[in-house]
Amino acid sequence: MKKSRAGTRSIGEYIAAAPDEVKGSLESLRTAIKAAAPGASEKISYRIPAFYLDGNLVYFAAFKNHIGFYPTSSGIAAFKSELAAYETSKGTVRFPIDKPLPLKLISRIVKFRAAENTKKAKARSGQQR
Repeated sequence: MKKSRAGTRSIGEYIAAAPDEVKGSLESLRTAIKAAAPGASEKISYRIPAFYLDGNLVYFAAFKNHIGFYPTSSGIAAFKSELAAYETSKGTVRFPIDKPLPLKLISRIVKFRAAENTKKAKARSGQQR
């Protein structure tokens, strides 16, 4: 019987409620994101794990056949050629659960998104003066 992730209040709870076969991958993904954006805060948003740094950074979620990674449309566009081996859409990449996660690529995408968010935040604060 699958555990319900509805009402989950933390990423740790989300991972604990995930099917056993994806828990390790989800924890590796979480660790890679935290290492790439150490100032980011964790939260649950739209009932899935999310990271926030000067705005929404990235999200991820476990599904039956894949792990969804959501670095926004800019994150997908910037790494389009490197993500060509995976199913993607405007702001989503789907990593098959039966293959290792490309953690180095994920780290680079997160760093890109962190820099993008920081740049936008600085521009906003400069406009407010």
